[in-house]
Amino acid sequence: MDKNFPKGKFLATVKIGPKGQIVIPKEVRDMFSLNTGDSLVLMADEGQGIALQPFSYVETFWNTVNHAKNGDSEEK
Repeated sequence: MDKNFPKGKFLATVKIGPKGQIVIPKEVRDMFSLNTGDSLVLMADEGQGIALQPFSYVETFWNTVNHAKNGDSEEK
């Protein structure tokens, strides 16, 4: 595949191994500072496909939502 993508973009194909595992390309691991042992959240939707997010991103989002929710509750 052509690897001349704009900065911050990457496209590749990966194969699913016999245990259902995939290898995340080094360029993507470097782009998102992913290291051995890091956790990812897998999200799947039949209509939209599969997405992976670093757990830290989802955790930050979740904490922000909970903080806003708890802040709204305290005002009532």
